[in-house]
Amino acid sequence: MFKFYKVLLILIIICFPFTAKSHVEHYQNLNRIEFDIYRNNKNIGTHIFLFQKTDNKMVVSSEINFEIKKLGVTFYKYHVKGSEVYEDGKLIKFNSKTKQNNKDKYVNIKLEDNSFIIDGSSYKGKAPTDYIIGTWWNHNLVNAKAQISAVSGRIIKQKVTFIGKETIKHKDKEIKTLHFNFSSTDESLSKSKKLNTDVWYDEESLNWVKATFNKKGKWEYKLISIK
Repeated sequence: MFKFYKVLLILIIICFPFTAKSHVEHYQNLNRIEFDIYRNNKNIGTHIFLFQKTDNKMVVSSEINFEIKKLGVTFYKYHVKGSEVYEDGKLIKFNSKTKQNNKDKYVNIKLEDNSFIIDGSSYKGKAPTDYIIGTWWNHNLVNAKAQISAVSGRIIKQKVTFIGKETIKHKDKEIKTLHFNFSSTDESLSKSKKLNTDVWYDEESLNWVKATFNKKGKWEYKLISIK
């Protein structure tokens, strides 16, 4: 009986905040999120989101810029620009272009007949509307069976594990957070393709405030500001 109540309590902790506030309308007062990107404890770039609202629409623009240098020489450059368009809380369009050194990647998504139609550099086809764009700011990602790569359009089926509640420091204040791990369920993927990312959301506002992962180094998203 004790084990039953323990499991029930864990489920309540995980699910309650996200079922009560599971729509993008929750972010109507959000204008900007900005992160510094660190690799092996060195600041290499930024990731910025801008939120614009008009009537029943919300447009989320994002841009990633970073470069990795060694002995003063740049050997890796990465730039992404993306745009998500929501109408009445539903994603109706997404577009992104990525420049990865000299390699170009892209995604174009539109809502059509209750399905997402994806034209991406890694995947072309349909996807269910309960799959979420993997741009991380939308906390409802924790409820999705799969996310759609915001870089190439590939479908990433995922397992989401609630790690626990944690308090993290941001400037001169502390933020109470919910810590989750996102991992790929497809064991046939190569290590470079597998998802394994830790993400922290503000327990009260459900804003994205931190992320870490390991991929040819230790990466961390450190929050600069939320407005």
